[in-house]
Amino acid sequence: MSDITLSEAQQLVDQWIKTVGVRYFNELTNTAILMEEVGELARIMARKYGEQSFKESDKNRDLADEMADVLWVLICLANQTGVDLTEAMHKNFEKKNIRDKDRHHNNPKLK
Repeated sequence: MSDITLSEAQQLVDQWIKTVGVRYFNELTNTAILMEEVGELARIMARKYGEQSFKESDKNRDLADEMADVLWVLICLANQTGVDLTEAMHKNFEKKNIRDKDRHHNNPKLK
């Protein structure tokens, strides 16, 4: 399997939604679904890396699949709202490089 760029991911999700998925859920529904998926990811993280023990219903959950579910719904929302995730990521890195240029190096908690 080859690497997928953010742009390609947006196109692939859009193509899937318009064929297999029939149509996008509305933005509010997808926001609620995103929160649900983030919760499922948090549940696995709390059990795998935190102090909670696994429940029987959690044992077959796959961390990578839960992360992909979050990314999928986020891509749906980007497509629906006209956000180019590649452009957004470039701008976000630029913002972080300016805002946080010295912040983390000067944080005594990170030493």
